[in-house]
Amino acid sequence: MRTYEVLFILSPSLGEDESTNHITEFRGVADKSGAKLLSEDAWGRRRLAYPINKLNEGIYHLFTFEGEGEFLSELDRKMKNSDQVIRHMITRTDLDLKRAAKLAARNPKKERLRPAPAEFTQGAPVASAAPAATEVPAETPAPAAE
Repeated sequence: MRTYEVLFILSPSLGEDESTNHITEFRGVADKSGAKLLSEDAWGRRRLAYPINKLNEGIYHLFTFEGEGEFLSELDRKMKNSDQVIRHMITRTDLDLKRAAKLAARNPKKERLRPAPAEFTQGAPVASAAPAATEVPAETPAPAAE
């Protein structure tokens, strides 16, 4: 089975009843062809990134369907013919999910252990085992200015 996401933007001038009618109509097209509705998200009224047909807002809605692709052509046709749909986009997402699962299986998350710095491992400064270098006098004379 293939997974599809259908995102569409309805005109903001629609009332609550009219927008609900359009949403149930689009859902019904997919149900008639045997597609299974996995999720439905109403994003609500949002500002558009740029004006479309002199509109600055739209009502966003997202469907996630699982099924064969027969219903897509009819759903696309209905959305194109509706004057109330500003924009719509149908995307196949099962390939992306399969690719993500393959990468996750190939690169499982490992618990990363970082070694602690040596000076903080025992809570006290670590004495070095190497012999001490020759001591440098505390004050070194400054070079004479000519």
